[in-house]
Amino acid sequence: MLNVPPLPAPASASPDTAVPAKSTPLDEAQKTATASSQGQQNLRNAQILEASLQVSLQTGNDSLALLYRTAVDAINQELAPELGPDAIQNAMGQDHSAQATAGRIVGLSTAMFDAYAARYPDKALAEVAQDFVELIRGGFEQGYQEAEDILNSLGVLGADSPVAAGIAQTYELVHKGYDDWLQAKLGALRGDAAPSAPADVPSDAPGPAAAT
Repeated sequence: MLNVPPLPAPASASPDTAVPAKSTPLDEAQKTATASSQGQQNLRNAQILEASLQVSLQTGNDSLALLYRTAVDAINQELAPELGPDAIQNAMGQDHSAQATAGRIVGLSTAMFDAYAARYPDKALAEVAQDFVELIRGGFEQGYQEAEDILNSLGVLGADSPVAAGIAQTYELVHKGYDDWLQAKLGALRGDAAPSAPADVPSDAPGPAAAT
């Protein structure tokens, strides 16, 4: 019987001759993403930017959509060790005014309090509430900085820019929202029923002016 050597594989079967897929800027960024934590952060920013640039960032409302996304993403990161990934659903709404954006950030993040508090049954609820607000406030600060960095790189935060005014207003409203939520939560834990009765209300608390 003749020993017939096997036929060589067709040239097209060789991986060396495969036609490389066309890479995109995001693909190039992804190649370096695993090199360092900074690379991973850069990739995340690139993904946020790519999604956000499907609409114009030259108007305040679209820029607030970006701020909302980065803020909620960063708050999710802060809550992840306690409550798991994506504790807040990143559902983008239609209204991206400063008031609506701030309202959603505050509302979505503070809604996680009961789940957070359940992990600390042995701590005083007042302390848990203060720790929780500090945690989500830090997440918001991180997200705000990321959005500001992206918008700065696009050159849309110049003097008299409606974008700058919009995100600055949102920043103030979010922090005020967190302050108001914490004040209301602590008041409920103290059993405050009215602004005039309790003796433990701080002297600088809002209320009727003292008689002269």
